[in-house]
Amino acid sequence: MTKNTHHPIHYKFVETDGVRIFYREAGDKTLPILLLLHGFPSSSHQFRELIPLLADKFHIIAPDLPGFGFTEVPDARHYTYNFDSLGDTLVKFVDTLKLDEYAMYVFDYGAPAGLRLALAYPERVTGFISQNGNAYLEGLGDAWAPVQAYWAEPNAENRQVVHDAILNLEGTRWQYAHGVENEELLAPEAYYLDTFLFEREGNKGIQLDLFLDYQNNLEIYPQFQEFFRETQLPSLIIWGKHDPFFIPPGAEAFKRDNPKAVVELLDTGHFALETHVGYITQRIREVIGDE
Repeated sequence: MTKNTHHPIHYKFVETDGVRIFYREAGDKTLPILLLLHGFPSSSHQFRELIPLLADKFHIIAPDLPGFGFTEVPDARHYTYNFDSLGDTLVKFVDTLKLDEYAMYVFDYGAPAGLRLALAYPERVTGFISQNGNAYLEGLGDAWAPVQAYWAEPNAENRQVVHDAILNLEGTRWQYAHGVENEELLAPEAYYLDTFLFEREGNKGIQLDLFLDYQNNLEIYPQFQEFFRETQLPSLIIWGKHDPFFIPPGAEAFKRDNPKAVVELLDTGHFALETHVGYITQRIREVIGDE
């Protein structure tokens, strides 16, 4: 008899921190928890192929951060869109769901948001996967140049430069396609959905606020690094090596604080799951899942 390997994904909302958080959930609740944290400009949608491939091994939770995906933030909440707030909301999210132990997969913005959660509850984290989720100064690539100019002079002109370069369909598609050898592997609905969602009223302002605040993550990179040193968690650092935002030296730097970390560079770009989901799945199972 063939074993049924279908693991349905459930699409849910939960109210916490004054926010209605959308999240995807799959896998038996008795399994070890894997928390998937997306990046800009995406949402938990970026894990749509990964989740079913791991749901036999993990109980998977993948939320949409405030300002992204289908998470709803009421105007009356007066939410402050910065990375401290995203981290605080994640703390309240895991508390509301009573998640007291989990491995973490972080990508892009999911790294500074998720590592704030890790600093709040270091004893809860059982394993760590970073897929182009940076925590070291040497990991910042040249594509940050217009944003860094915005940090240096946060005026209307520099804000508009970032807006025009990134917050449109072509800018989003470029983030998916840059460094990808075979663009036939890229599902167009991914970058179209991202673009559609940040076109909602007020959302581009939210994204520009987060770009401006990203500089504050650099100030607490040393705290993230201390977490890696103190915990020595089973860690998979798996990186699209042609990422123009987070470059390979940022991946290699993890071994400085956790020499046991497994670091791998893949022949792809920023959104490595779009082209290498099968291989990344295999390596998660081997490094974090002890297969």
